[in-house]
Amino acid sequence: MSNDQNHSFEEEKYEETIEQFIQVIAKNMSLYGITSSIGRLYGVLYFSDTPMTLDDMRDALEMSKTSMSTGVRALSDMKMVESTFKRGIRKDLYKSEEDWYKSFTSLFANRWKHHTETNIEEADEAIFELRKIKENTTDQQLKNKIDRDIERLRYAQDYYNWLMQFIYVVESGKIFDYIPKKTQGEEDK
Repeated sequence: MSNDQNHSFEEEKYEETIEQFIQVIAKNMSLYGITSSIGRLYGVLYFSDTPMTLDDMRDALEMSKTSMSTGVRALSDMKMVESTFKRGIRKDLYKSEEDWYKSFTSLFANRWKHHTETNIEEADEAIFELRKIKENTTDQQLKNKIDRDIERLRYAQDYYNWLMQFIYVVESGKIFDYIPKKTQGEEDK
């Protein structure tokens, strides 16, 4: 095999290996409610040595410019992609947030906080409605059932309040006091 053929084979193997990992990133993004196409977009940006324009991304992923724009906006909202500037280039350039810890804490906190706050409000509303029903009924069996269910809802509220504290620990970065970030090449302790 000539040097050119060997280099070509190695380059092809390299591209294949990176593409496989980008697929893994895309698949895992579904855990955070992100579509695999947006996950692929993040993966391509992550492995790009230079910031990319929407046209560059479209060419790399063979997706429409509208899809690229929507994907970049979603990733930007999650603080996983940021726009950048390069002298002499008029088009918007984007690069990935390379601090995955930062991306995770932001994404986790935003997603979980919204759902947890909603659950707290729903539990409050359910308790309020059950109390009104209890006040207006003479059915002792129903009153007993309402009391049991209010206790269940209070338990749920306690859990959601604990979860809000956990979300705060993640969001504030205090989680890293308990579970420190790993630095590149750091051995497991």
